[in-house]
Amino acid sequence: MRTPLVLKFDDIRAEMLPLVGGKAANLGVLTAAGLPVPPGLCVTTEAYRRVTGQAGLDGVLDALARTPASDARALNGLATRARELVLSAPVPDDIADTVRRSAHGPVAVRSSATAEDLPHASFAGQQDTYLNVIGDEAVLEAVRRCWASLWTDRAVAYRAANGIDHRTVLLAVVIQEMVQSEVAGVMFTANPVTGRRHEAVIDAGPGLGEAVVSGAVNPDHYVVDTATGRITERRLGDKRLAVRSLPGGGVEHVETGMERACVTDAQIRALAELGGRVEAHYGSPQDTEWAIDADGTLWLTQSRPITTLFPIPRHAEPSAAGPAPDGPADAGGTQIYFSFSVAQGIYAPITPMGVSAFRLLSSSAADLLGAPVADRSGGAPLLAEAGGRVFIDVTGMMRSRVGRALFPRVLDVMEARSAEVLRGLSGDPRFSVTQRSVRPALRRLARNAARFRIPQRAVQAVLDPASARRRADRLGAELRTRLASPPDATPLQRLDRVEWILGGRAVPVLPQVLPGPAAGFAMLGLAYRLLGDHARPGELQTVLRGLPHNVTTEMDLALWHLATRIRADREAADLLLGTPPAELAGRFHAGSLPGVVERGLKEFLSVYGVRAVAEIDLGVPRWSEDPTHVLGVLANYLRLEDAALSPDALFAKGAAEAALMIKTLGARVGGVRGRAVRFALGRTRALAGLRELPKFYMVTILAAMRAELMTVGADLSARGLLSAPDDVFFLTAREVRAALTGAEPSAAGAAAATSAAGAPHARAAAAEPPAGAGASRPGGAVASRPATLRALVSGRREEAARERRRRHLPRVLLSDGTEPEAVATAAPVDGALTGTPASAGSVTGTARVVLDPVGAHLEPGEILVCPSTDPGWTPLFLTAGGLVMEMGGANSHGAVVAREYGIPAVVGVARATEHVVTGRRITVDGTSGAVIID
Repeated sequence: MRTPLVLKFDDIRAEMLPLVGGKAANLGVLTAAGLPVPPGLCVTTEAYRRVTGQAGLDGVLDALARTPASDARALNGLATRARELVLSAPVPDDIADTVRRSAHGPVAVRSSATAEDLPHASFAGQQDTYLNVIGDEAVLEAVRRCWASLWTDRAVAYRAANGIDHRTVLLAVVIQEMVQSEVAGVMFTANPVTGRRHEAVIDAGPGLGEAVVSGAVNPDHYVVDTATGRITERRLGDKRLAVRSLPGGGVEHVETGMERACVTDAQIRALAELGGRVEAHYGSPQDTEWAIDADGTLWLTQSRPITTLFPIPRHAEPSAAGPAPDGPADAGGTQIYFSFSVAQGIYAPITPMGVSAFRLLSSSAADLLGAPVADRSGGAPLLAEAGGRVFIDVTGMMRSRVGRALFPRVLDVMEARSAEVLRGLSGDPRFSVTQRSVRPALRRLARNAARFRIPQRAVQAVLDPASARRRADRLGAELRTRLASPPDATPLQRLDRVEWILGGRAVPVLPQVLPGPAAGFAMLGLAYRLLGDHARPGELQTVLRGLPHNVTTEMDLALWHLATRIRADREAADLLLGTPPAELAGRFHAGSLPGVVERGLKEFLSVYGVRAVAEIDLGVPRWSEDPTHVLGVLANYLRLEDAALSPDALFAKGAAEAALMIKTLGARVGGVRGRAVRFALGRTRALAGLRELPKFYMVTILAAMRAELMTVGADLSARGLLSAPDDVFFLTAREVRAALTGAEPSAAGAAAATSAAGAPHARAAAAEPPAGAGASRPGGAVASRPATLRALVSGRREEAARERRRRHLPRVLLSDGTEPEAVATAAPVDGALTGTPASAGSVTGTARVVLDPVGAHLEPGEILVCPSTDPGWTPLFLTAGGLVMEMGGANSHGAVVAREYGIPAVVGVARATEHVVTGRRITVDGTSGAVIID
């Protein structure tokens, strides 16, 4: 059957997107739904394919494939060349005649690309539109220019930035009856600024909608509560400009000076009602364009998904068919979701298996809180996921007297901005306190304190800090030796073990380690009270510099000492300095690196190979698998020539400053109180460094479970169910079980993870699962549709790639889509940014904005500006002169390491990576919390 050159809107269906492009596909869907769409037709991509097939674009396409998205000049030059080629290409007679026959009366000629109006990329305004086109030759010329507009500079740059292959994009053209509108504009069916769903946002201006869409006019602005029809906000614009049709074709821009509203309240409500119908039809919020003609008829001229909205968290695990539709997670009222991902500094989406791991861990945590769950693989009811990020429903906590008082205070030293957002919700009547009694919380606290002997161990740690460290070391040794399955374990038994350990044995490790560092920070609090006004701002932070027994600091120093050994071998040093880290990683696995590098790296990875950037995601490769990042850091260390800036020198300097500060503070108050201050701060230094151990041990467990799942993935790959072993991390635990057994994923498949929580002793995390846990399930059956499973993995990899490009993540989100911080955050004044002071001191230097530490390089003294940090970032601190983070509190990971290295730091600085530009001079005042851009 011959591919049609033209299709009427009535004949277009959603699945025709490759033939008609995004805009025409949407107009066809809206027409079929009976919505008020002006009639029209589409010149299909077949016409574009035939015209451009002879245009000689292959050379341009080859060059574009080699050009990085960051090279704007090269992209613009190639785009110009592509447009020239398309415009000069002859149009075959049959195509030209078909287009001419489509020109009836004034029409709008609009581009409709196959990569346009998509759920993940709107491409709004990237290609061209021509209005009020009259005459067959004028329509043909407009179609030609639309074809060429696929290669505008902005469209090419947009595709490059979104990772869309230029070869795969084609262009159709919509020819639509022109609406000679008296008033027109745009309408979002959800608030694109606050994220609030079911709130229509309408911009309106006189004349054609082009003035509003292009931003050429200050329109009237309205916000409507679509549930009630109430207009909650109205702001009249000056509307000084209008676009109107000319009698002979084309448009003109005229001055209006309209001071009154250009739409009535009845029209506003009618628009909101229409938007609700459109959203209901698509099942997701929409960005629409509309027009009202001289007769008062309301027309819908376009609809596309709102691509910038962050999805609302869902409690249930999404099925293989896709996530649940957008909307409130529960019907019982508005929920508050706290982003665990953002609080941990993880901007990238977490793999599906990584989310499964969090679901299992949350089940174990629920046991400790006295709220066991029946389906461990489904996770605790409070755990939710959206956009590959993990959220926690803290509604109950914020409606509890105890939770409201304590949770923001905990966040003050971990994620200060989240704490402020949550405090701001306290006055919202939807979240008023309903649980006033403190007794339930005290009972849970007492039960766990007794179970894990926390008070006794905290007191013992204060009396004998070395005993707390010895106990933690013993626990770590047992973890490293007892986590793996027996070598002859079947894939199903390995999956059983993963679910069993994460679902019941991992979380109880944490309270076994916490008494030591908790006692250390309690001693810091005691010293603060004893000192009172005698301590000046920043002085107690100095006590935390150069803390001993910190596993992350020890890791950084171990890597520095390896760099020092490599520096002594000139040939090895030159190799690291002159070879890309990825190539060095390949040589390491091949065993062909110089001996000093090979041996030293193996020794380092034997202890710290469980770590990674974004290491709380079980699906992320560990450094032992891919040491590229570590080798890049080693090369950076080799570039550090100033001995005074070496990590060991800075660490020793920080420790000396801390010792002097303890002596100074003790002498300042004198007497018995002074001796008590010195004792308390001494215990702080002896114990507070252990704060990193709980996470390190949890990461050790995750790394071991990752190894188990890699073996499972290798088995599924060998059976042809997966394309590669690491594809297993783009499935959930339930889906992997279904693939191994041939069953459908279900809650019943989680039986292996329903064991009781572990006992409060070191062996709990490594105890054996019940005998025969995996043997009772069929192990030989496989999923019947391997191609479907591989397609599922491929689709999730593509979705993860798109999510990685998302620049803004909410730290707190409500179930109606509202991002409270977006409502409350004010723009910085006079270039000054403010945050939480995290490491005292002031430094002025050159900013270096880094969004991903892998491959990043900091010149000595540059100020690191980043979203947040985990241990994978900390080697960059060694050459940094200061630190600015968007997330975190005074006791978050980056703040602690900054203090230990003695560099000024300010954390919790809203949108710092957007307001600060690499190369600008900035001043970081770690005492007051100010960041000043010169």
